[in-house]
Amino acid sequence: MRNSSLTERVTENVNRLSEEKVRTIVRRAVCECLPQPNTGSLSREEATELFHSPKALAVKREIIDAGRKLWARQYVDGNGGNISARISTDYVISSPTLCSKGDLRVEDLSLVDLENNRICGERPHTSEILLHLEIYKAVPKALAIIHCHPPYATAHAVAGVVPPGNLIPEQEVFIGPVALSPYETPGTKAFARTVLPFVKHHNTILLANHGIVCWADTVTHAEWYVEVIDTYCKTVMIASQLKTPLNEIPPDKIADLLAIKKTLGLPDARFAQEEIEEPVHDALKAAIGVRSSAVRPSEGEIDGLVDTLSSAIFDFLEKNGK
Repeated sequence: MRNSSLTERVTENVNRLSEEKVRTIVRRAVCECLPQPNTGSLSREEATELFHSPKALAVKREIIDAGRKLWARQYVDGNGGNISARISTDYVISSPTLCSKGDLRVEDLSLVDLENNRICGERPHTSEILLHLEIYKAVPKALAIIHCHPPYATAHAVAGVVPPGNLIPEQEVFIGPVALSPYETPGTKAFARTVLPFVKHHNTILLANHGIVCWADTVTHAEWYVEVIDTYCKTVMIASQLKTPLNEIPPDKIADLLAIKKTLGLPDARFAQEEIEEPVHDALKAAIGVRSSAVRPSEGEIDGLVDTLSSAIFDFLEKNGK
């Protein structure tokens, strides 16, 4: 009897330990799939400290490198174009006004909040930062923005012609359908708001009679998108002189490219209202539901989800021999 009682207690303890282990694993998996807790806005002093940190210096150097690439590719002329990068929820590093992007220096850059207040920096920031700020507010995952005037893409913007799609894989994966926003006077709030109907589902937008704007997760990637769209517009113009209509990629192959695009978390108007997010196991994704990247459930909600998923796992183990 004593041996039987001891065996039962040991079995009970093993089962309890097994359940705790399952709950621990489930909670870790759930938390990894959720946005991190919002730690609140930085104070002005903290933002200033961040602006002078090694992290910010790396971003500044990336902005300078992108500016030189844009200038070398003749995507900007005179003092045209502007570049920014978000370094915290509410603060952005901005290129200056009246400065060639080929001549940018670290000391030329400024720190600006989302209400267009300059926090740090000796030089005034670009007046077109309003365009960038509207995009940052509308698209939390946008961490870098470039506005410039690459000739072939700008030619399409001036002509009011959106380039046809389904022609080159790189365009479909990294950019996809291109939007065309209406003209407004540059540097104004009205101009900044022209992109709002498009920016959530397009990372590259033609600005009528002006140029283009691209957003991405890094300054380097935003600069890549500039290169992709301008090369694409140039290629389409040349190909159209050789033959029309142009040969399109078959629909089933476009579907393959869109599948790749989803894994990269890139936006596309063809995804309609789908939320693009990191790949998550389907069952866990369904249990969590589609959430905005800025929203995190309460601890009580997380506990409830962990209990639900853990119970399902326990039932499965019991049915299939624990």
